[in-house]
Amino acid sequence: MEHDLKNLGVPEDKLFSFHNHSDLESEKITAPRYSYWQSVFRVFFRNKLNIVILALLVFVVAFAYIYPSVTHYDQFENLMNAQAKHLNPVGALKYFGMELKWILGTGAAGQSTFQAIWNGSRISISLAFICAAINMVVGVIVGAIWGFSKRVDAIMMEVYNIIANVPYILLIAVLVMLLSATFWTMVFALTVTGWLSIAYFIRTQVVIIRDREYNLASKCLGTSTVKIAMKNILPFMTSVIVTLLATEIPSYISYEVFLSYIGMGLSDMSLGRLIYEAESAMVTPGWEFEFWSPVVISSIITVVLYVVGQNLGDASDPRTHM
Repeated sequence: MEHDLKNLGVPEDKLFSFHNHSDLESEKITAPRYSYWQSVFRVFFRNKLNIVILALLVFVVAFAYIYPSVTHYDQFENLMNAQAKHLNPVGALKYFGMELKWILGTGAAGQSTFQAIWNGSRISISLAFICAAINMVVGVIVGAIWGFSKRVDAIMMEVYNIIANVPYILLIAVLVMLLSATFWTMVFALTVTGWLSIAYFIRTQVVIIRDREYNLASKCLGTSTVKIAMKNILPFMTSVIVTLLATEIPSYISYEVFLSYIGMGLSDMSLGRLIYEAESAMVTPGWEFEFWSPVVISSIITVVLYVVGQNLGDASDPRTHM
């Protein structure tokens, strides 16, 4: 062996070197870095259909806010012009010329149906986002504490049993009738008790996991109930919360449209108000676009919001990240 090494003509210190051993380094496990939200978006965008639906959602929401801000919508701009009223798309483009605002025809006052829809969409989407933000924040926080604290649970169950037996849509309608039918009145009506059902749902989920070993260990170490709920429980329920949010946002648009359709909604020209005022056009030959245009747009917004939220909720489940 020594003879073979000498034949190589290389010094022995160049052939071998000492390796420093570290007990700390030997305990480390080599594994790829894991980012929860990076994995969520990787799973979500893996499905090409999600990309298409998300792009449609972004376009609709962006258009609802950008288009009304760069155009001037006047509901009564052609009020005195009888020839401009109740025109179908072909008639409106022929009468006014090839402009984007006339592609859906005109309404009862000669106004642009296209502009009216996107102004109404901005109001309805804003209402849904604000109500969802308020109800989700309050509902999730209260529900987490409610489910973890048995003392709070005893009180909140009595509150829930009383309020939950009152039909939600009836309560909203009564509040809107007692107060003026403005945007913020509707926000108040939708959020004054809207968070309670969310809190109860979160409470039920928390009860399932509150007595697991790591939560009991935290409690024995003196960790407060609020901190356990915020740090140990809520992060575990991310996918549940996202899925719940997916159903909440479209539901507020549906409530607003329904209440406006029965004459109890916003005084502002929202999607629901547009549908309500164009109700007679639904059965009048040649006027159908006035009614079905806001119906179709409101349906697209609610369906797309729901589908994107549901798929994002599924992607938020760590079990899909394998």
